[in-house]
Amino acid sequence: MYKDSQLYVAHSTSPIHIIGKMANRHGLIAGATGTGKTVTLQVLAETFSQAGVPCFMADMKGDLSGISQKGKLSGFIEKRCAEFGIDPSSLKFEGCPTRFFDVYGEQGHPMRTTVSAMGAMLLARLLDLNDTQSGVLTLTFRIAEDENLPLIDMKDLRLMLDYVAKNSDRYSTTYGNISSATIGAIQRSLLTLTEQGGDVFFGEPSFDIYDLLQTEGGKGVMNVLAADKLMLQPKLYSTFLMWLLTSIYEKMPEIGDMELPKLVFFFDEAHMLFKDTSKALTEKIEQIVRLIRSKGIGIYFISQSPSDLPDAILGQCGNRVQHALRAFTPKDQAAVKAAAQTFRPNPAFSTEREILELGTGEALVSFLDEKGAPSMVERAKILFPMSQIGAISEDERKTINSSSRIAGKYDSAVDRESAFEKISKQRAQAAEEVAKQAELEAQEKEREQLAKEEAKAQRKSSTKKGILATVVGTAFTYFAKTLATQMARKITGGTIRTTSRTTKKRTTRKR
Repeated sequence: MYKDSQLYVAHSTSPIHIIGKMANRHGLIAGATGTGKTVTLQVLAETFSQAGVPCFMADMKGDLSGISQKGKLSGFIEKRCAEFGIDPSSLKFEGCPTRFFDVYGEQGHPMRTTVSAMGAMLLARLLDLNDTQSGVLTLTFRIAEDENLPLIDMKDLRLMLDYVAKNSDRYSTTYGNISSATIGAIQRSLLTLTEQGGDVFFGEPSFDIYDLLQTEGGKGVMNVLAADKLMLQPKLYSTFLMWLLTSIYEKMPEIGDMELPKLVFFFDEAHMLFKDTSKALTEKIEQIVRLIRSKGIGIYFISQSPSDLPDAILGQCGNRVQHALRAFTPKDQAAVKAAAQTFRPNPAFSTEREILELGTGEALVSFLDEKGAPSMVERAKILFPMSQIGAISEDERKTINSSSRIAGKYDSAVDRESAFEKISKQRAQAAEEVAKQAELEAQEKEREQLAKEEAKAQRKSSTKKGILATVVGTAFTYFAKTLATQMARKITGGTIRTTSRTTKKRTTRKR
């Protein structure tokens, strides 16, 4: 419950609370499975909501969806009321104003961002690229910006990389050498992210982080991310969380310590954020966690053991709730000892022994005091939530989604003209011009062939005419000669016959 800038969470000999202006100093809720971490998270979150502080929480198992519905009296709550001296009839069960989100858009409003908004450097860290690959990815973003080729989704980036590779000679003098092998390595890393759902996460409309900073009826809105599917894709989960934290850090103004935080994050199964994470990415997360509190943002990690978090981040978590740990192996025993050493000792008991003996719903609690120093650790029982414990039905979730103030704002993806469409259009135009040129060349070759065939035909015709003329000429000559000879013979023959007759007549007369 919330009262006088104090967020009451637990009770021992006296109520234990977080001081409002220290709530942005980050925190840790740790404990073995089944010890009550989820209920502690829910109690803390709804207390923030009552104070008018919106929260964001990654719901790994669907259990946190119950925060949207009012709770009811149960045997567990009646027992707690007796322990705390609370009259059950005075309880006012109520849910918190809630909005559901889902990167995949299946159980809540989609949360998207563009590739360009993610940025080359952060994307390179998430993909664990080496220096050379990071440099090529950075210049690809630069070329896209210089040539007005917006990088919105994964298909934009993949085609842009291909475009840069195929035009590397054109860009080498301006941007530096671009190796096709390096482009190939980046493409393979992108393929892994795409297969995990990157093609769904990157797109438009982009999510406005100020939609997380809302209140309804004076209560902070609980922004619940359905992460049961997302947690199975560690690359995408890390990408999403880094984008969200980085966006809030970059867009929120510096405000320092306020009476209450502007927004509180709860990251369940926090070890997922650091599992198989590169050193560069871990350092980036550490930087964001260290600096984001000056923006009025508090981050609470929920995990089984404090050792799941890097020391640099664990050192930023001043507000601690430690549920029971089990020590079945030497490694477990070392984890218990390490967890005990992170608390300010209480002379009334052994912290290490208490961690092993805590029951369900009990915890060792230490919050920061007014001066920002850790308070002495106390053994306490966590308060019960006023909202429903456990998951809600699918119909209840649908009703909340449809009545949300942002219903329809992000639900339908928009695929506007970007790098993919522009490059594809350029290539289509280029292919069309190549086809036209090829057609013109083919037509020219066809004309040349026709001209050659015509010339050949003309030469063949001329040859035939020449042969015919020769034959005709020869025939005419032969005919002329023959005719002349025949005529000559006729003339000569006639002359001889006439002469013969004359001579004969003359001879007769002499006789």
